[in-house]
Amino acid sequence: MCAAHRGLDAARTAPRSWAALGPVPGAGSAAFRSAAQRGRGASDPTAALARSVAAHIAESIVALEVLERHSLVLARWGHELAQRLSHGGRLLVAGNGGSAAEAQHLTAELVGRYDGERAPFSAIALHGDTSAMTAIGNDYGYDEVFARQVRAHARQGDVVVLLSTSGKSPNLLSAAAAAREVGAVSWAMTGPGPNPLSSAVDEAVLLDGRNCHVQESQLVAIHALCACFDACIADTPAPRPRAGRSIPGRDPR
Repeated sequence: MCAAHRGLDAARTAPRSWAALGPVPGAGSAAFRSAAQRGRGASDPTAALARSVAAHIAESIVALEVLERHSLVLARWGHELAQRLSHGGRLLVAGNGGSAAEAQHLTAELVGRYDGERAPFSAIALHGDTSAMTAIGNDYGYDEVFARQVRAHARQGDVVVLLSTSGKSPNLLSAAAAAREVGAVSWAMTGPGPNPLSSAVDEAVLLDGRNCHVQESQLVAIHALCACFDACIADTPAPRPRAGRSIPGRDPR
C-alpha cells in the first residue's frame, strides 16, 4: 500500500481548519448578490466588495466539502495512475474553457513536477495542440477535435481524463467513446450529475456548485491527485520506455 493510501484515514479524521470561518451559507449565487446589496451606501465602497468576496469563498468551501466525499476515489486514481504511467502508460487530458486550463495544469505537474524532484511522466493536454485542433475541427467538425487525437495517441491501458462543468460537451463525449474504442481507461471530473459525460466514462467525480466553484474544486482535486501520484511513485524506478506499434517491413530492433 502506498503512502497516499496509508495516510488517507488520518487525513479524513484530522480536525478541519475551516472551523474558524464560522457558519457557511448555502451554495448559490444569491449569497454573493445579497452580500453586495447589504453593503450599498456604505462610506467605504470596498466594504461591500469584501463581503461579496467572503460570500464567494464561503460558497467555494461548500463545494470543497462535496469534493472531500470523493477522497477515496481520488486516492485510488492517484495510485492507479502511478502504476500505469510507471509501466510506460500515458495520460491524455482534455477540457473546454476553464476546464481546459485545469486539465493542462495536470499535465504540467506530471511532465514537470508537483512537489519534489522525480522522473517526468508522459501526459498530453489534447487542447494544447492548436494546429491539430483547428485542422481536425475544420475537416471533421469540432465534436471530433479530442476524439481523433485519442485514437491517434492512446493505447490500451492508457488513461484519458476529461474535465467539464456541464458534463454535456459533445467533443468530450466523443473523446470518451474514442477512449473506450482503443481500450483506454476514462475518468471525468464534472459538475452536478448524473450527466451524459459521467455516464460515458469508466468513473467520474461529480462536483457541486456554480461553474466557478466546480472549476476551483477541479484544481484542488488535481493537486490532491498529484500528491497521491507522487507518494505512490516515490519508491518506484523511472517509467519504462513506451512500447510502439509494430510497422510492417521494419526491423523491430
